[in-house]
Amino acid sequence: MAAYVLLTVALVQKGSSESKKLQGSEAVDADPRKVRGQALEQAPWPVRRGGWVLRMYEHSLSLAFVLLFVISFTAHAIGGAQAYSDDQNAHGGSRVSVIEFMQTSRFWYESLQNWQSEFLAIAAMVVLSIHLRQRGSPESKPVAAPLSQTGSE
Repeated sequence: MAAYVLLTVALVQKGSSESKKLQGSEAVDADPRKVRGQALEQAPWPVRRGGWVLRMYEHSLSLAFVLLFVISFTAHAIGGAQAYSDDQNAHGGSRVSVIEFMQTSRFWYESLQNWQSEFLAIAAMVVLSIHLRQRGSPESKPVAAPLSQTGSE
């Protein structure tokens, strides 16, 4: 998901409701450092604080997804090593460390199976949103919108 978020910053897909408009800037592109007056008073604390706090806040969504990835990857490695070691013990083998488990084909097979399903889900959402509609969904273009329309024009 972090890759998805980061790629949507720079890449556009003509006709996809998941994409920014092909031309022009959008509200999400505005520099928060230029906010003044009443808008600044109502802005979240990191925007008012500025500096490195704002820099982190500007990228907090992708950072959160990267952190979740690292946590889940680590948890899979630790839990998988335990299960793999138990399986090895049951069949007369020896226990393995987390690093040793990460070097097995089983670890990478299990990991890639999860990643493939995530990539497929995201790709389907982006590509299908070009041609298909769901009335009332913010993830879909309006039912009568032309295929070439992007975003919420």
